[in-house]
Amino acid sequence: MTQTIKRIVIAGGGTAGWMTAALLSKVLPKSVEITLVESEAIGIVGVGEATIPPIQTFNKFLGIDERAFLKETNGSIKLAIKFENWRVDGESYFHTFGSPGTSIGFSNFQHYWLRAKTQLGLEDSIWDYDLNYLCCQQNKFNKMNTQDPIYQIPYAYHFDSGLYGQFLRRYSEKNGVKRIEGIIKHVKQNADTDFVEGIQLADGTQIDGDFFVDCTGARGLLLQKTLGIKYQDWSHWLPADSAIAVATDQMEQIPPYTRSIAHKVGWQWQIPLTHRTGNGIVYSSSHLSDDDAMKTLTENVQGKTQTAPRKLTFRTGKVEKQWHKNVVAIGLSSGFLEPLESTSIYLIQSAVVRLAKMFSTQGITRSVTNAFNQESDTEIETIRDFVILHYYANERTDSDFWQDMRNLKLPERLSQKIQLFQDTGSMFNEQHDIFLDASWLQVMLGQGINPTSYHPSADSMSSEELLSILAKIKQAKMAPLPQMMTHDDFLTKYVG
Repeated sequence: MTQTIKRIVIAGGGTAGWMTAALLSKVLPKSVEITLVESEAIGIVGVGEATIPPIQTFNKFLGIDERAFLKETNGSIKLAIKFENWRVDGESYFHTFGSPGTSIGFSNFQHYWLRAKTQLGLEDSIWDYDLNYLCCQQNKFNKMNTQDPIYQIPYAYHFDSGLYGQFLRRYSEKNGVKRIEGIIKHVKQNADTDFVEGIQLADGTQIDGDFFVDCTGARGLLLQKTLGIKYQDWSHWLPADSAIAVATDQMEQIPPYTRSIAHKVGWQWQIPLTHRTGNGIVYSSSHLSDDDAMKTLTENVQGKTQTAPRKLTFRTGKVEKQWHKNVVAIGLSSGFLEPLESTSIYLIQSAVVRLAKMFSTQGITRSVTNAFNQESDTEIETIRDFVILHYYANERTDSDFWQDMRNLKLPERLSQKIQLFQDTGSMFNEQHDIFLDASWLQVMLGQGINPTSYHPSADSMSSEELLSILAKIKQAKMAPLPQMMTHDDFLTKYVG
């Protein structure tokens, strides 16, 4: 155990730094000093504009007013991701935040739907029983104040991550966080323990601390470069290593979902905000040149460009330990997964919440750091596997890239999950997996993985009874739609 922790230093700002500062300043006693060091001369990545529903929990805990948040960050509502051309060119499906249907008796909804689909001639897709999907199809949204799961509409946000960082900076500084402008030039370590003791800025300023949070981005200045923690490369599973981002004008009608559009090599994102549309292409530089990637992107964006295209490079993977000695890495300094399922900001949130839960001002113990690292590893590995699934289960024949992805040697856990679903229509939940059964179900079906059987409980009722129940569920899901506002009208009325 180290000495009592009275001074926390956050190295780096951006979304990761200010989310860390905001939460720690909320939960820790005022006797703990929190200092954040950042430099306006160092740019931030700032393309993470799409999120998943847990961001609501984070904001609510901080006491952030949703209307103010949406207005300050030019935010919109996100109900789903639309995947286009991923299985084959010209086909699409949705991964929504909702859950198709509702459980019937012992088993999950998909088993009853599978029986009706394969044995009784049902033509409805699984998404016809998903309220989030139906809202996306009609471009509608309302906040549903009900505890009945059949009518709930889980949602997240699209927002400007740079503006979100500034929003949280103001929040944090009101809570007593001290911000220092400067570029870190040297990291001071204890000669006996190798613990970090302080950082020195380019102007000679020395900032000492008892505990450090590394939010220095892909540089990994404290955890990787100073403490020597190695990086696990996952590019053999996820070879995309480049992206080009560009902003275009606001869309005439703002859809309540992200678009992910697969191309011959890689994929393109489209994220609608209220002041612009975020666009970009993610690709493997060993399969596609930068010029061809730029050409693909510019030929497929909508609207006039607002910014010059920006090239980004990355290496998919994670650090071997996210917490070592008295340093925790949060954000890109801890690892990177491409933004296919909008998990970048969530991984920041999850790490900060985990740190807050396990933090002790009395010092650092091996049991705590081990538990933190084990949970972190499980979480990012399950998200990695979910991303791999989209690439692996494809039937495209138009490039070596897609054929290479189809021939991947999968992580064992993912291989088992796919096989179980194919054999039984069921899935097992991983501890710390943010994506639950409904998410895996939608992507597996959308990518063409179809079960060969279903749970026998679905045979416990007559054909007429089953079809009648399915019809009632579908009718119930559709019932709220006529009274809903369009997404644009909701934003106008709710946010102003």
